[in-house]
Amino acid sequence: MTFQVSVSPSGRQFSCDAGESILAAAIRAGVGLPYGCKNGACGSCKGKLLSGEVALGPHQERALSSAEQITGHTLFCCAVPQSDVAIEAREVLGVGDFPIKKVPVRVAKLERATDDVMIMSLQLPATDRMQYKAGQYVEFMLKDGKRRSYSMANAPHADELLTLHIRHMPGGLFTDHVFGAMKERDILRFEGPMGTFFLREDSDKPIVLLASGTGFAPIKAIVEHWAHLKSTRPITLYWGGRRPSDLYMHELCESWAADLPNFRYIPVISDGLPEDAWTGRTGFVHQAVMADFADLSGHQVYACGAPVMVDAAQRDFVAQCKLPEDAFFADSFTSEADLATA
Repeated sequence: MTFQVSVSPSGRQFSCDAGESILAAAIRAGVGLPYGCKNGACGSCKGKLLSGEVALGPHQERALSSAEQITGHTLFCCAVPQSDVAIEAREVLGVGDFPIKKVPVRVAKLERATDDVMIMSLQLPATDRMQYKAGQYVEFMLKDGKRRSYSMANAPHADELLTLHIRHMPGGLFTDHVFGAMKERDILRFEGPMGTFFLREDSDKPIVLLASGTGFAPIKAIVEHWAHLKSTRPITLYWGGRRPSDLYMHELCESWAADLPNFRYIPVISDGLPEDAWTGRTGFVHQAVMADFADLSGHQVYACGAPVMVDAAQRDFVAQCKLPEDAFFADSFTSEADLATA
């Protein structure tokens, strides 16, 4: 049995198989619904159910509250149609430009940026090329059927090796292996490209980039892509960490600020210790943005990192800094623990 899904305001339609989520069917059909984790944890795929019935699977209250459900909102990654449905969602142009495919890759290099951040470089088969948009991610397919998602940290034009920034989560199924038994030349499998977090090139608005921790990975790809395009759009990058060591590519960002016209870099530390001798900005990284930009009405914001940071930035930028809701683009780095509670 299949059901029809109609999307407003675009008028697009696609079919959804029995037991299939609206988002999975949209991805299969090349329809660009916004999404991030695909597991009910980040809320990126939230939209409105205009008509019809869905069965809503497990999800986090943070991603979709009970009050939002009462007003007709749902998470398309968890919503399985029980009839033909009509939904309201802001479609993302360009999502279907590149095919999603399963690819075997070889671990070419493992480099520890810090004690808990590994930079993994992957070699694709000689006959294959990964086409993607700067900011997108891949999903590793593990032997037990589970998946783990990581953003590509290099721009699409520099794709001789794909690089990922992986933070060690002690007890994590995948990251324990990365920081323990994994060796160069090991073979992995992933599927990609995924996600709707990427640079919107059809705008000339100034850009604010906001990262915490390894949320810097897709931000790095966006900056490199912006530089490759020779874009004149002003960019201001705010990168937050607890301590200076969390800004594991600080020198690279400083070199961008020195060499790239229209680029500014503001590092922000929240929990520095006296021995760090930090003399830069302190506090929450999104509040540093608010201190510098009282009016974001003419900007686009791209935020990536911990869900608490992304959620606070979206809420406060829209409510207090006049940022239009449709000018905030985000990728929340949900963890294994986040997915377990979804």
